Formats: sequence, structure tokens, C-alpha cells
Amino acid sequence: MSRFTSDFQSGLIDLMRWRRDVRRFRTDPVDEALLRQCLDTFLYAPSVGLSEPWRIVRLDSDTARAAALANFRDTNTKALDGYSGEKAKLYSTLKLTGMQEAPVQLAIFCDTATGKGAGLGVLSMPEMRQYSVVAAITQFWLYARAQGLGVGWVSILDPARLRRDLEVPEGWKLVAYLCVGWPEAVSDTPELEHAGWEDRRGSLPLEVR
Repeated sequence: MSRFTSDFQSGLIDLMRWRRDVRRFRTDPVDEALLRQCLDTFLYAPSVGLSEPWRIVRLDSDTARAAALANFRDTNTKALDGYSGEKAKLYSTLKLTGMQEAPVQLAIFCDTATGKGAGLGVLSMPEMRQYSVVAAITQFWLYARAQGLGVGWVSILDPARLRRDLEVPEGWKLVAYLCVGWPEAVSDTPELEHAGWEDRRGSLPLEVR
């Protein structure tokens, strides 16, 4: 059994603290070999029934990126309409995506119809396939941060529209749209906390039954 040093354990906690969602990127390109190393962490991720249901689409063309950005802008306008007063005013000032600057952009899907894994573990909880994709994204994110890269998760999108624009199979469900690149700056405090949108909990609530 591998034993990890106390320095490694402390470093791992530091990595989690500094992982932060990034929305402000430099436009410098990401080396292809480094990006591949980061993506290969998906191969080490846990998945229900060993189904490995993640499907990754890299958006490189101007057409694909323009469609995704238009999707965000339209969806964001609808989201703003859901707020009023001071919250709406604050929301309108938030930078919620790095899609215009990030050199690498990835749409991560879950193949809900995959035959791999033969359905083990999903008959009663089919959402486990999506949770597996989230677990894989977390590994990718932490490794990317360890290499100095930043990752931003864009959730203000119309999933069905993006799936149509990217022409992916019907059974693929959008889990994440990730912007990846070199951050303008790093911080261990969430940007939304800096902006005054919400405060982070100082302790973990735990219920016991």
C-alpha cells in the first residue's frame, strides 16, 4: 500500500483550496502535451460499473465557439430576468464565463445510453453515470491546477441547444462546459465571494441519524 508523506497530504489540501473556478484567462495557448496529460486523468477516474460514460468534445472552430457563446449570452439574459432589485444589479456586474478568452474549451457529456458496464449500479440510480462524469472532471480540474492551469465551469447554458449545435448523439447529456487556460491571477477565495454574491461556509454541517 502506498504511503503518502505529511508534506504531500498538506500539499493536497492546499491544491483543493487553490483549485478555484477561473473566469479570467490569459489568451496564451496551452501546450498540447500538457493538455493531453490533464485529459488522461479521466482514465484514472472512478465510474459506476466501470462504464466510463464521459464523452469529451473540444471546441476549436470559430463556428462552434460562437454558437456556445451565443447560447451563454441568451441563457444569461433569461437568468438575469429571474432576479430583481439589488441582486439583479449585482448579477449584471458579475463575470460568469471566460469563454471569450480561454484558449481551450471543452463540452463534457455523459453517454446515458452506453452499454459499457452492462448497467451495473444504475438500474436503481441511473444518475450515477452523471456523477461518475463529475468525479472525473474533479480529477481533471485538480491536476490542471497542479500544473498551473485554471479551469472554469460554465453552467449558464441551454444543454439541448448546445447538444444540437455540436451535433452530438441524442443520448449524450451535457454535464459541464469547461474553459481551460492560464489564469490572469490566482486566489484561494471564490470570485463570487469577492464580488459579494455569497459567503462560503466556515464549517461543515453534519447530521447524524
